[in-house]
Amino acid sequence: MEEGTEIIGTYFIIFAGCGAVVVNEIYGSITFPGISLVWGLIVMAMVYSVGHISGAHFNPVVTITLTLFQHFPLEQVPIYIAAQMLGSILAGGTLCLLFDISQEAYFRLTIPVGPHRRSLILEIIISYLFLFVISGVATDNRAIGELAGITVGMTILLNVFVAGPVYGTSMNPARSIGPAVVMRVYEGLWIYVIGSIVGTIMGGFGYNLIRFTDKPLSELPKSTSFIKTLSRTRSNAR
Repeated sequence: MEEGTEIIGTYFIIFAGCGAVVVNEIYGSITFPGISLVWGLIVMAMVYSVGHISGAHFNPVVTITLTLFQHFPLEQVPIYIAAQMLGSILAGGTLCLLFDISQEAYFRLTIPVGPHRRSLILEIIISYLFLFVISGVATDNRAIGELAGITVGMTILLNVFVAGPVYGTSMNPARSIGPAVVMRVYEGLWIYVIGSIVGTIMGGFGYNLIRFTDKPLSELPKSTSFIKTLSRTRSNAR
């Protein structure tokens, strides 16, 4: 069940995000801000729709990093990663069937525009931020859990805004490997794979360094639910 959810979630993320790039390349009607918005919105939609089933990883490096910090069982890692890769390849294949995509356009996903070193550094930085945010909203029981989808989606939107024009961005090896396999274009692919792995693991370490606090338990929030907290506040005001 969880693995099927990872296939479906990854499929629609790649289909919508890469699809926006493809449609913009062919028809020029979406624009770069629109593409950034699509990436953020589709991730948010998938987190809220199926996150309660599989945890909404949709990303091999998220699965690996959560496992490193004991938030996910090791025995499920291979099947999750296989499901994510399959979802990405199926999405890339669907887009190739629907549109006449040239290798020059190639979704504008894994071919850096400038120097490889600059693209690698940017990928590490935005992947760090991506996993840092996920660690905060999804693994810390003091966070407001109901806002996780919005927070993660907005982080992706911002990262694409900043780094998208430079090299397309990834933050997800499945997102880059799937279209690369379908189109058989591997130029610069290592940047997106290595950069996302290094950045997300560093982001996990970064959040775990500040996770613990010297505050007594009595000063920490009693509830992880924004809705419950709001309800309690209203009740006390009556």
